[in-house]
Amino acid sequence: MKTIKSDFKKGTVKLRVENADDLWYLSHIIEPRDFVRGKTTRKIRIGDSDNAKSTKKTITLSIEAEQVEFTSSALRVLGKVKEGTDDIPTDSYHSISVEIGHEITIEKPTWLAYQRQKLKEASEEQHKYLVLIFDRDEAIFALTKKSGHQVLVEFKGDVQKKSKKVEVKKDFHQAMIEMLEQYQSRYNPEAIIIASPAFYKDDLFKKLNSEIKKNVVLAICSSANKRAIDEVLARPEVAKVLKSSRARHELLLMEELLQEIEKENLAVYGWKDVKNAVEAGAVKDFLISDEFIQKRREKNKFTEINEAMKKIDSLNGKIHVLSSNLESGHKLNGLGGVAAILRFKVEWK
Repeated sequence: MKTIKSDFKKGTVKLRVENADDLWYLSHIIEPRDFVRGKTTRKIRIGDSDNAKSTKKTITLSIEAEQVEFTSSALRVLGKVKEGTDDIPTDSYHSISVEIGHEITIEKPTWLAYQRQKLKEASEEQHKYLVLIFDRDEAIFALTKKSGHQVLVEFKGDVQKKSKKVEVKKDFHQAMIEMLEQYQSRYNPEAIIIASPAFYKDDLFKKLNSEIKKNVVLAICSSANKRAIDEVLARPEVAKVLKSSRARHELLLMEELLQEIEKENLAVYGWKDVKNAVEAGAVKDFLISDEFIQKRREKNKFTEINEAMKKIDSLNGKIHVLSSNLESGHKLNGLGGVAAILRFKVEWK
């Protein structure tokens, strides 16, 4: 995301959306009652009723946001028009569809610290890491993104089995090496993480060319499936290379939360207990899933969540919005979608 202009004293920021991850960030930055200004299209009819034709006209609107809907390719902001055109009356309902390449201006009464941090994250250079997880005959390639990771391909190799004879159509290792070379050229990742149970990774590493070898970090995993991607991203052997990875940061944060829950010490989960901890000023890290936020918005119950985040922000607590597409967000949803790591233990009746 490109920040074109910002004036936090006046509460305004002008942005350009550069990739799909930016839309994910904006879905958590734009809130009800924010003013959003941008270009949108409107259907208009030209001619009389018998020969009328419909055409699309590009217009610029400023709306007061009421709903925010996010998909992988667009962000739709619905609300009342505050500044429009002659044919769109003030206070009528309209939407702005934000897509890659679009520019918008967001105006807030106050920009919270975590919202400014989200802007900073979205504006930073994206660090891409290629991940290969495999065992004897299965492999998964994935690419990390700011908002998590994307599985590129899953495949099974046709390898020689010990129990019976089969025709080996193609060397499994050679197939993976060819794909590594293709993805290295296509995505130019900062590093390549190769992980496997047992010694499989070491055997493959020996066959790699020198150019790829110098960019490889080896790691251990328990299996070769999608869940193992998160396991690998949390491994200590990849800590140095993944220091800028948001996905890894969230995984470690969830590990800390679960450890505190197990110890029955400095953690709470579920909105009721988290709300009590917020009111007591005890929250150090506030964890909330994007799915929980969306559900609250749909039920018009987001206001109390927003007020809680304002209080946490004023007391220098940290707010973390976790993606439900990742294992960390999935685990958080299993705890009710919201949790907190505390500064001190809170007792209440």
